[in-house]
Amino acid sequence: MPLVKPAAKPAALALGLATLFLAAAPATPALAAAPTLATAQAPSTGPDPAVLDAAIAARPGDPMAGVVARVTVDGRAWRGSGSDPVSGRPVAPNAAFRIGSINKAFVATVLLQLAAERRISLDGTVQQYLPGTLPADFTLPITIRQLLDHTSGLPQAVEGPGAHDADGVIARRWGLETLDQVVQRTLHPEDGHEVTRAFDPGTEQEYNNFNYRLAGRIIEQVTGHTFRAEVTARVLKPLGLRHTEVPEGRPTMPEPHLTGYFADNAGTPTDVSEQGGNSESMVSTPADLDRFLRALLGGELLPPQQMHDLLTLPRDASGRLLPMRTEGECRFGPDKGRACYSAGLMALPLQDGTVLWGKTGHDLGYSDAFFASLDLRKRLVYSVGTHDSAPAPALRIAAATFGPFAS
Repeated sequence: MPLVKPAAKPAALALGLATLFLAAAPATPALAAAPTLATAQAPSTGPDPAVLDAAIAARPGDPMAGVVARVTVDGRAWRGSGSDPVSGRPVAPNAAFRIGSINKAFVATVLLQLAAERRISLDGTVQQYLPGTLPADFTLPITIRQLLDHTSGLPQAVEGPGAHDADGVIARRWGLETLDQVVQRTLHPEDGHEVTRAFDPGTEQEYNNFNYRLAGRIIEQVTGHTFRAEVTARVLKPLGLRHTEVPEGRPTMPEPHLTGYFADNAGTPTDVSEQGGNSESMVSTPADLDRFLRALLGGELLPPQQMHDLLTLPRDASGRLLPMRTEGECRFGPDKGRACYSAGLMALPLQDGTVLWGKTGHDLGYSDAFFASLDLRKRLVYSVGTHDSAPAPALRIAAATFGPFAS
């Protein structure tokens, strides 16, 4: 029987949106290496509550899960939630949830701040900051920048022991994976099998959680503090994100929270809200994530050079976006099949030429995202309490917020 692991699908939401909302339209401009603010648009009346309420309302075929979302249009915010169909209980509009790979935006922010302080160089290497970590035959230099934009060529992360079925995944969800354990299991496996690079650093892009496990280790090595301590001091406290935390394996969820579900062997939705995770796992709320996204894209957290680094997509010597190694990722807009991940974020082009920046996230039982136009006029944060990669309520609310994506 094959191993069952809840694999993250980072671009699944983008692919679902692109597939669902394609329409004939002129080609949009290519993504710039460092985008400028979107062109000014006519003022709107703000979010349409009726449309957004309908988007998150349960429909036949939707996953058995609750929904929580926050939409901001031209400074006016809408908060909404869809009742949990399993328990029948309402969901608080600002319920907490596990944010999955949205945490990469926090990791990248801390490293970019360290770069601004000249405590690291983005062009410094893993070999320099974590000597002896990579296998001896990994002789090509891998930079911090390549970790952040997924061009390192490192093997995919091996996180936690595999499970043979869904019941096994549910039973093993409690463990805490330290960064050292993930590094050891991925680069120096106990079974002694050969670990190889996927590609030469800087030649392709492939989304890989392991890049950010090493990034977290570099934060620890350089600062002498845990990621939790650094992100709390540098981001959470300055922004007043009182409902965002790094639990470090503490399984309990704050109240109120969105219940996350994962189907067991019999197909029954099982509450998996309480779980361990890894040392970078985070819990947050729609309001806190909206505040973080607004601060990040608004330049509150990073100086100009690091803002440029945050929003730069990797390119080859000729200036063309690097090819995406994984088939099916970054398959939208005029640069289909080419890099769409920057340092901790993802670029999504709309039909009207606007480029959204943000990140999807998946933890066991949760499917999340936050995205915004660079001028911050339109912003969306949502979580659906399911492990489905692109649940229908998410697609509907994204379409209601931003309109059609580029073909």
